[in-house]
Amino acid sequence: MTGRPYILSEVTYRTTRETAYDLAVLPWGATEAHNLHLPYATDIIETERIAAESARIAWDQGARVIVLPTVPFGVQTGQLDVPLCLNVNPTTQLHLLRDLADGLARNGLKKLVVLNGHGGNDFRQIIRELLPTIPMFICAVNWYKVVDPSPHFTEPGDHAGEMETSLTMHLAPELVLPLSQAGPGEARSFRLSAFREGWAWAPRRWSEVTKDTGVGNPSQASAEKGRRYVNLVTGKIAEFLVELARADLGDLYA
Repeated sequence: MTGRPYILSEVTYRTTRETAYDLAVLPWGATEAHNLHLPYATDIIETERIAAESARIAWDQGARVIVLPTVPFGVQTGQLDVPLCLNVNPTTQLHLLRDLADGLARNGLKKLVVLNGHGGNDFRQIIRELLPTIPMFICAVNWYKVVDPSPHFTEPGDHAGEMETSLTMHLAPELVLPLSQAGPGEARSFRLSAFREGWAWAPRRWSEVTKDTGVGNPSQASAEKGRRYVNLVTGKIAEFLVELARADLGDLYA
C-alpha cells in the first residue's frame, strides 16, 4: 500500500477500490494574510494537518476515514482590500460542496465531515440547503472550537495571535518568521455595544480593525504550546470520527 491509507491524495486506485470507507473528511481553509509573521496558507496548513492526524488516530482504531484534498479558499468579503486575500462567496462554497458531496454519495459514502479552519466560513446554512437533495449525512466541525484554548494560552487571540502562531510554529516552523517581526495584533472593536456583547453581528472590515491583519498578541507563542493543543484537538476529533463511523444513521437520537 502506497502513502497513508487515509489520505486520498496519497493512495492509488488499488487502495480505493479495495477499501470500504466509513466516512470522508473535507478540510476547508482560506488564503489570507496572518499578521506579518505567518504565511497566507496558515488556515490551510492547520486544517490539513489536523485532519490528517485525526484521521490517523481514527484509522488506527478501525474507522475507515478518507481525508479529501483541502479546499484552500474561503469567504474573505471583509478583506477584499487586503492584498491577495482570495475570496470565494458562500454561494460558491454551496455549489462546490454540492458537487463534491454528490460525487461521494454516488461512490457509496454515507457520511461527510467538513472540517473548517477559517472563521469567515459558515457551513450551517449550506448544509441545511443540501439536506433534502444529497443522500448522505453532512456535518461541519470548526476545529478551533473543539477545545477551549483559554487554559492553554496566555492570550489566545482571534487571528494570528498566540494560539495560531503556536500551532504554526509546531506544524510548519520553517514558514514562521521570528516573533520580533510580528505586529502586535492590536484590534479595534465595534463602537456599538450590541456587537461587543455578541447578540448582534456584522462582518468586520478588516483593514479598519487591524493595521497588521492580526487580532491578538502572538508574543507568548511557542511550538510546545502548539504541540500540546494540537494533540488535544486531534484526539477529540478522532474520537468523534470513530463514533460517527460506527453510528447508525437511522438511529442518531437518544
